[in-house]
Amino acid sequence: SKPDSVDIKVADFDGAIYHISNPGQDRFVIWVSISLKFFKELEDHGAHDLLKARYGNYLLDTTEPGYNTTTKNSLCRRLCLSATVLPAFFEKYFNLQAAGGDAEQRAVIHYRDDETLYVEALPDRVTVIFSVVFRDPDDIIVGKVFLQEFVESRRDFNQAPQVLYSHKNPPSSIAGTDALVADNVAYVTFVLFPRHTSPEARDKTIDLVHMFRNYLHYHIKCSKVYIHMRMRAKTNEFLSILNRARPSYANEQKEKKTMSGRTFRRD
Repeated sequence: SKPDSVDIKVADFDGAIYHISNPGQDRFVIWVSISLKFFKELEDHGAHDLLKARYGNYLLDTTEPGYNTTTKNSLCRRLCLSATVLPAFFEKYFNLQAAGGDAEQRAVIHYRDDETLYVEALPDRVTVIFSVVFRDPDDIIVGKVFLQEFVESRRDFNQAPQVLYSHKNPPSSIAGTDALVADNVAYVTFVLFPRHTSPEARDKTIDLVHMFRNYLHYHIKCSKVYIHMRMRAKTNEFLSILNRARPSYANEQKEKKTMSGRTFRRD
């Protein structure tokens, strides 16, 4: 059967906006356009070249108005633009570290309105710093406990990246930048060593690191749901105990009625 025409816009959780449409009347071809607020910053770090290398002729030279990039996609080909665009600068800095590092070059990506991602390549490591803003006061407490587990977990996993956590104040490596200083801001630092940035391991490293913020907030919400479930279960348990502790009135005399409706009390 002939496929239906499509013309929809989709907003992702990371602020990306997609426009999926058919060019002209060709229902067998789909254009996928993406708009990112921080695409210009990514473009400075080779995002366009990576997209061109990944999609080749599927990447259109002229983008759809109002969007940063447009790909031409057949119905049998799947695209994952967001997962390709965002890790572009990781590729650049992993290669830079393999070439000896350059402390003068630092990627600063404002991936949200008030949150920033910093990436720096040194001869022996790549440092990735996330600034995370907590909207809810409860998230600060739960997030602090959760992130502290990341720091402690390296004692059991020697091959894991080093994770550093700081609350309110940014790490010394980004001091003097536009990094926020506030009670609801946390900074998470991942120290990636050559074993994490090697060509064999870098794809998995990029997939895990660039999704860290979503991973963190997802588990904060799950933790709060679990706490609320335990609280409700404990409340029901307390109510059950109180109901069992209520005195029984089985031995008290009760008024009874006859067939005619008269009441009497049995002695």
